[in-house]
Amino acid sequence: MDSMSRGNRRIFTMKKNDFKTRYATILAFDVKIERDAQELADNLGVKIFQADIIYHLFDKFMAYREELKQKKREEFKNIAVFPCKLRVLPQFIFNSRDPIVVGVMVEAGIIKEGTPICVPSKEFVDLGIVTSIENNHKPVESARKGMEVCIKIEPISGESPKMYGRHFDEKDFLVSKISRQSIDACKDYFRDDLLKTDWQLMVELKKIFQIL
Repeated sequence: MDSMSRGNRRIFTMKKNDFKTRYATILAFDVKIERDAQELADNLGVKIFQADIIYHLFDKFMAYREELKQKKREEFKNIAVFPCKLRVLPQFIFNSRDPIVVGVMVEAGIIKEGTPICVPSKEFVDLGIVTSIENNHKPVESARKGMEVCIKIEPISGESPKMYGRHFDEKDFLVSKISRQSIDACKDYFRDDLLKTDWQLMVELKKIFQIL
């Protein structure tokens, strides 16, 4: 069995900043990790996995990758904004202002709790944040195209509450307010949560918001 020590510096010839990637790791199969090598890896922020059985090594790395993925999803969950397009159902206006509580049809995409909502046809007025969604009087975290749900929109902190009938009505589509930052977060950490049609809507909203 060989060992990995500081003498194997060719493994660490990259600059420290080059290791600042999502999966900066070394997989050491059937190799003993010397203390100086471990200390150098720790200093560079590199994770070393060691195992004498190759599939155990693979399992360790895959578990580590999933752990990192979940941490990033938690970190960026309030930045990522899923695309949605909603049509107000005028027969289901339960509260017109602060908070807005209305029934909507999800015309495209996916509506989730925490989604910022605006009205492009009314000079992109911001209505607020979706704080709850109900389907058949039961709370749900999200709703997809074709579903009729009731949503509660609370005003953004520091902004004056908007009102149904004054700032928007049933003729206006409501959409999620996306940004370059939110799109990048979706691509990096929530890609698998979105369908092909969701990404098509994302492209449509990019054009509406003139996001490069």
